[in-house]
Amino acid sequence: MVFRGTITGAPDFDASADAETLYNAMKGIGSDKEAILDLVTSRSNAQRQEIIAAYKCSFGKDLIEDLKYELTGKFERLIVSLMRTRAYHDAKEIHDAIKGAGTNERCLIEVLASRNNAQIHEMVAAYKDAYGSDIEEDVIADTSGHFKKMLIVLLQGTRDESGVVNADLVEQDAQDLYAAGEEQWGTDEAKFIMILGNRSVTHLHMVFDAYEKIAEMSIEDSIKNELSGDFERLMLAVVQCIRSVPMFFAKRLYKSMKGLGTADNTLIRIMISRSEIDMLDIRECFRLRYEKSLYNMIKDDTSGDYKRTLLNLCGGDDDLTGEFFPEAAQIAYKMWELSAMTKVQLRPSVRPAPDFDPAADAQALRKAMKGFGTDEDAIIDIVARRSNAQRQEIRQAFKSLLGRDLMKDLKSELSKNLERLIIGLMLTPAEFNAKMMRKAMEGAGTDEHALIEILVTRSNEEIQAMNAAYQDAYKKTLEEAIQSDTSGHFCRILVSLVQGAREEGPADVERANADAQELADACNADSDDMEMKFMSILCTRSFPHLRKVFQEFVRCTNKDIEQIIKKEMSGDVKNAFYAIVRSVKNQPSYFADRLYKAMKGLGTDDRALIRIMVSRSEVDLFNIRKEFKETHDESLHEFIQVETMIGDTSGDYRKTLLILCGGED
Repeated sequence: MVFRGTITGAPDFDASADAETLYNAMKGIGSDKEAILDLVTSRSNAQRQEIIAAYKCSFGKDLIEDLKYELTGKFERLIVSLMRTRAYHDAKEIHDAIKGAGTNERCLIEVLASRNNAQIHEMVAAYKDAYGSDIEEDVIADTSGHFKKMLIVLLQGTRDESGVVNADLVEQDAQDLYAAGEEQWGTDEAKFIMILGNRSVTHLHMVFDAYEKIAEMSIEDSIKNELSGDFERLMLAVVQCIRSVPMFFAKRLYKSMKGLGTADNTLIRIMISRSEIDMLDIRECFRLRYEKSLYNMIKDDTSGDYKRTLLNLCGGDDDLTGEFFPEAAQIAYKMWELSAMTKVQLRPSVRPAPDFDPAADAQALRKAMKGFGTDEDAIIDIVARRSNAQRQEIRQAFKSLLGRDLMKDLKSELSKNLERLIIGLMLTPAEFNAKMMRKAMEGAGTDEHALIEILVTRSNEEIQAMNAAYQDAYKKTLEEAIQSDTSGHFCRILVSLVQGAREEGPADVERANADAQELADACNADSDDMEMKFMSILCTRSFPHLRKVFQEFVRCTNKDIEQIIKKEMSGDVKNAFYAIVRSVKNQPSYFADRLYKAMKGLGTDDRALIRIMVSRSEVDLFNIRKEFKETHDESLHEFIQVETMIGDTSGDYRKTLLILCGGED
């Protein structure tokens, strides 16, 4: 195994001299924390064990106990954890995860999904020695169901590590996984456990490729469709570790630091456990996925001696280097290949109501609005639980039976965000898109993010219908409105997109190679020429073709297209091209990110929240929910519930959003 750690053994190592340095740093009043952290983070774990032994021989004292006494808080946890052997550190993490009232399932998942056979066996022995009990028995007592069964399989440490692959067994396993999930009603979880818990990494790589050809979707998407809860999270973690352990840890590190507050236990655990194994690769995967170095994220999210120690373990700032390590370039290339191969089954959260009666719904809505007061619950339960096509029938029935305009009645009875949301649902998709474009441009400021989001994510057919609806409603073309409200290259990008003339169809490999080379060459041109060349390709080619272009761009340049856009461009042009790349790679993930940004922090961007929930509820909101949970470790349902609570005193707006969301993940 090639180790790609940031911490290696110190040359000219002298355990006794180090023990004396640490003793001097802690004696007297106060302690020299800088001396402690600099020494501990510049020694390998094996050398630290020698220092512990030398400290006891020289001073008759326990070094770990002295460190606990002298240090405090997160800094103490980090330094003390560095002094334990890896096996005992893992054993303690598992013990802490299952002791007491609650269980830290995410810790169990992270440790057991990512360790190899030897590491598992050493941890099991260390657990027995440290706690006098059997780790398997303790896990069984604290978990349940298929989640428990998979944890026990992983605890055996019996994954095939021979490296021998049987082509026939690869095909059989792929067929068996398909038969156990997507092909049947219900899921044969035991088959997933047996194959994913025991086959070799090399074998499973080939199984996943074969599976995608059979199922026309990735194994990850099938797991999201078929499984749920902690078992789903565990199986996804196993698959992610099979694909790339460094990428798995990069995602875990990002989640530990994003948003308000830091999951310090997770951050400490990963930085310690990977610092001598693959931290260089984790750093590169982090930069590849999040367009920011791990070093800078730690720097922004932590403080004091704790921060200094973590930065020493991190080992360097990749934002200064600009290019991938070879391993990270291969991962980037493979990610685009997976994106190109995967055919995601789009799943809505709102479907047509069965036994639909537009006349009865029209009468019920009229009843909810006439007289003194309004029955908001009745309105919400009808409007949010019908498809858009059914809502259009209700509008027609309302006028035919009652001689009234349903939209005007709703506007007069409802207010604020609930009115905006209900009216948005009652408009046709074309009318709604046109109205959202109008809102983004009217008044003093322009909501450029809304213009980008709508034009980048709508199909040619949807854009053309929106153009017609805009002309009908506002008596001018959408193109004219864009030209009068925006300028420069950003205006040109939007005008190109609003034509609704993006190519459709599969990738042309030869042309994709030429396009990738053109983009690579454009990176050396001046900014105007570069932006025009990017526009000519990103705004016109089909999404399947662009996936291939972006994959070949990695091969041409050893860089990722997203990083180039972020580094070389700025402002709205950068945001537009970035949105195209994100949508090409994974559109539900792009919308999940937009929803998160609409709600996180102080105040909610209700216009963005309404726009996405209305426009995606009958397209792919179920997929967006899954991506939201995967990226943010919190369900969209729960996030909406918490983030809309302050501004929605009646709860009606929140209730409608939650119905559209369709369920708790």
